[in-house]
Amino acid sequence: MTDQDRDGTYGTEKQPARSRRRFPGISSRAYEHPADRSALVALRKLSGFDTVFKALSGLLPERSLRLLFLSDSVRVSDAQFPHLHTMLLDACYILDLEKVPPMYVTQNPVPNAMCVGLDEPIIVVTTGLVELLDEEEMRAVVGHEVGHALSGHSVYRTVLLFLTSLAVKVAWIPLGNVAIMAIVTALREWFRKSELSADRAGLLVGQDLSASMRGLMKMAGGNHLHEMNTDAFLAQAEEYEAGGDLRDSVLKILNVLPRTHPFTTVRAAELKRWSESRDHQRLMDGHYPRRDEDKDTKVGESFRQSASGYAEEVRTSKDPLMKLVTDLADGAGDLGGRLRDRFTGTARPNGNPGAGTEDPSDGGGRS
Repeated sequence: MTDQDRDGTYGTEKQPARSRRRFPGISSRAYEHPADRSALVALRKLSGFDTVFKALSGLLPERSLRLLFLSDSVRVSDAQFPHLHTMLLDACYILDLEKVPPMYVTQNPVPNAMCVGLDEPIIVVTTGLVELLDEEEMRAVVGHEVGHALSGHSVYRTVLLFLTSLAVKVAWIPLGNVAIMAIVTALREWFRKSELSADRAGLLVGQDLSASMRGLMKMAGGNHLHEMNTDAFLAQAEEYEAGGDLRDSVLKILNVLPRTHPFTTVRAAELKRWSESRDHQRLMDGHYPRRDEDKDTKVGESFRQSASGYAEEVRTSKDPLMKLVTDLADGAGDLGGRLRDRFTGTARPNGNPGAGTEDPSDGGGRS
């Protein structure tokens, strides 16, 4: 990309007048959510995954996939959807991704975007998404998908799409579907966590938190921003995370299991928290891991960081189930009473969960 290009003088889109930081040589480790890495480690340890993955790598019709988009979608270039082409080049420049992945617009009224491919990533966005988002919101989405490409997510995402389809076809085979669904479930868990990582990459590219928030709000409520409020939207995430009792915690798990993406309010809250974190500030100040250091990164170190991230997530979570886990880890007594209280949502006279007289040995009735 030339200096003239960086000033936004080509294509039909103008780059923002505000200055944005570039991240030369940035490693995907800089923005990856700890749960993304730990879920991937757990996935790779799943019995049978390596065998299935190696087999599928040679069977997946990647050439067919590329030909399908080439023949039945619009390839983004300086001649077609030039404003998206400019965004793509800009996102790759910001994240220092040398090889620009091909990008296609496909006719589909459902707002969506994806990054797929085994040998090389392909970015696909739907017409529904292009029509829904404004320029800065779309910039965050393009950065999101480029983040997937930089992290190497497209390989596992492609496998998940294939296995999901395969699971339907072999549902009649005894035990066959059980084995596949175990891998699909693990892949979906990683897939959801990888979305949190890519949201962060989108923020690094757009460097406009309000645009990222607006895009997520539109994904949830459509093109009615005049009827929505960012603070109220984030309050929904707070209510979702903290509200209810253990029954609601179980329902949350059941609701999210079949999904490939986290719930939109949760994504918004996660991204806002990260934008206010010291890690994000250090990254914006130019202190981040480089790609040329990746080869020296030990698997054990990544796993420890992931485990630490999960532990912090459990410790700070307001979800009733996570709070119970924290209590048990801290050695809180009265397990039966606490399980009963969490499921029933009852409160003790002093405002803490649990009915009846507070037990002095119960750590002050901490919930």
